[in-house]
Amino acid sequence: MSKNLVDVVNKEIANFSLLYTKLHNYHWFVNGPHFFELHVKLEELYNEASTNIDELAERLLAIGEKPVATIQEFMKLTTLEEATGNESTEDMVQSVINDFEKISKEMEESIELAEKAEDQVTSDMVTGMKKSLNKHAWMLRAYLGK
Repeated sequence: MSKNLVDVVNKEIANFSLLYTKLHNYHWFVNGPHFFELHVKLEELYNEASTNIDELAERLLAIGEKPVATIQEFMKLTTLEEATGNESTEDMVQSVINDFEKISKEMEESIELAEKAEDQVTSDMVTGMKKSLNKHAWMLRAYLGK
């Protein structure tokens, strides 16, 4: 695996790590008439983010590389913004959409670098995550009526 690919995979570990915390924040603080459905959906999404973190980190370890694993590293590498704690329910959903779309777009670089390195395993793994993020973003946009 090239150093560039390791770097972008670590960036995605950082992004999913911040996203995991952000989704927990929203899960705990969502309110209003859609509380029950969003509370459940956000839990599903943070569980998926956790799985993605683990799969990406274990992939790096399996090929002899080192995944980022501290909050300091996550905050240095992430391209996402933390939750403010003041978001309305609609703002929370829109923020998740924005984060999913951003990560999905950034994953194009991971996929391209993995294919260039003939690393089909990493390419397939990231492609699957990208597909899931795109589907969730579409569903959340539909939820907001956008």
